Amino acid sequence: MTELEPVEVLLDRIASELEAKRLERPLMIGIHTGGVWVAQRLHERLGLPEPLGTLDIAFHRDDFSRIGMQPQVRPSRLPFDVDDRHVILVDDVLYTGRTVRAALNEIFDYGRPASVLLAVLVDRGGRELPIAADVTGQRLELPPGQQLKLQGPDPLSMVIRAQA
Repeated sequence: MTELEPVEVLLDRIASELEAKRLERPLMIGIHTGGVWVAQRLHERLGLPEPLGTLDIAFHRDDFSRIGMQPQVRPSRLPFDVDDRHVILVDDVLYTGRTVRAALNEIFDYGRPASVLLAVLVDRGGRELPIAADVTGQRLELPPGQQLKLQGPDPLSMVIRAQA
């Protein structure tokens, strides 16, 4: 197993890759909760003029039968029009792809973006849906029974722990 790099190193790598893409007037949206923490740091580093958007995907999840019907719901906040804009969608860990699918459904409830670019702190593999990150801080394979958890918001740190 590869060693997990420090979060600040991963954020710098992602910010550099996003800058290199030279998107015109991008909007940034973080997925609650860890994705919002990561997006806040990236939004600052990139100096984006539009406010940061946040998504709660609780009502778009397809796994209520597994996690129960009492999700912690926070309001989504998209203080801009997504129509015909380039959106940078940010999450902390990409695993099965189901969170990203739910986030895309939520974004499209608000409008039709020109494009959506996915940026994740860590891609841990194990996809169940055909979803891939455009920008990744680190790729890390974990053995079964382990998960990645972003702790924060200040400071941000990533830990590997036994799956609950």
